[in-house]
Amino acid sequence: MNENPQSIIRQLRSLMPLRPLEEHEARSIAERQATKLLQLLGQNEPAVDVGLIAELPRVEVKVEPNLHVGGMSGFSQWSRGRWLVVVNRDDSPTRRRFTLSHEFKHVLDHPFIKVIYNDLGKDAAERERQIEQLCDYFAGCLLMPRNWLKRAWANGVQDQAALAAMFNVSEAAMAVRLQQIGLVEPRTRRARLRGLTRPVRSYFRKAPVKQLKQPATCGLAA
Repeated sequence: MNENPQSIIRQLRSLMPLRPLEEHEARSIAERQATKLLQLLGQNEPAVDVGLIAELPRVEVKVEPNLHVGGMSGFSQWSRGRWLVVVNRDDSPTRRRFTLSHEFKHVLDHPFIKVIYNDLGKDAAERERQIEQLCDYFAGCLLMPRNWLKRAWANGVQDQAALAAMFNVSEAAMAVRLQQIGLVEPRTRRARLRGLTRPVRSYFRKAPVKQLKQPATCGLAA
């Protein structure tokens, strides 16, 4: 990590204007934040070590089972002077990485949530759906940066499965990201919906599933 970790969240939040945003603006800012985060964490090639998020001050990440009982892959909340991010242990490693990235966007947005997304959606339910999509978009930008993907594509790595393995994401997430940056044509809705979101750092690194030993809880207080 090349940057003073205490300043990282503050720097990322400084990219957010304090006014209602249109969807295209919110997506642009999410991508700028993801790109800046990679720079601050010293990440410049796949796969991203998203476990570095757990090393930020006042951020604690836990990996716990049975979150699907409540229909969740993860959640984040401010509690006892730090951000607690909980990720579902029962999900695949790639899903856990996506969920951690998604929830970190909620952390970044929290101080501004009553202002920046007021104009999204016709009602509260639609606004909430669009916010979740924006957090997914941030996760995609963080795990599959536009320039990195284009470089891999230009170097001849154009198979979706190979790219997913390179970036340590699911094939479904890779398919969505390739469409977002225009490297492939959009698929049908049915195809798009197929699959998709130790010490904590190693828990989010690339590793065969069979090698992961999963504790009941796994957290690292910053």
